[in-house]
Amino acid sequence: MSETAIPGYRMGDSSLPASTVTAKDFANLKSALLLGEADIALLREARAIVGPHVEELLDVWYGFVGSHDFLLASFSTPAGPDGDYLARVRMRFGQWVRDILAADFSPEWLAYQAEVGRRHVVTKNETDGVHGAPPVVPFQFMIALIYPIYATIRPFLDSGARDAAHAEAMHQAWLKAVLLNMALWSQAYVQEGWF
Repeated sequence: MSETAIPGYRMGDSSLPASTVTAKDFANLKSALLLGEADIALLREARAIVGPHVEELLDVWYGFVGSHDFLLASFSTPAGPDGDYLARVRMRFGQWVRDILAADFSPEWLAYQAEVGRRHVVTKNETDGVHGAPPVVPFQFMIALIYPIYATIRPFLDSGARDAAHAEAMHQAWLKAVLLNMALWSQAYVQEGWF
């Protein structure tokens, strides 16, 4: 699927405000996560393995979210789960996987992560024109979902890794990258000056 065919996907959109995270702060964040050049190389190796299976991975994640009404609530209106909303978010979610595995943490990527953070709390529902869904994705679930997003990618990595050590190294790089995204998205949830 081409990135331009994804509704609401705005990576590289010059009209997005630049991230307020400075280069030094971003370097410090990566350092705090122990996210180094070796991890970036491992993410790119993982892209070749996971990339062809993103839809299967999304099936796992959507099955998990769909089996928990308290998670599905973020995509629901009083009439119930909004299938169009879920489908549009799914396309962006798949691209998010591809973007993480590309490990191109450019200023454009940072600007888009700020936008994604805002979409969870400040402008939720606006991108997809949804009315009646909750206005915020609860932060506790943003944090809690790190684990299933981390754990459930492992079988996909195992399927193409050279050996168990290679799979584990890619899995740890994935975890660091997911935590990096979550740290950046959390900026939208905190009071100005606290990030």
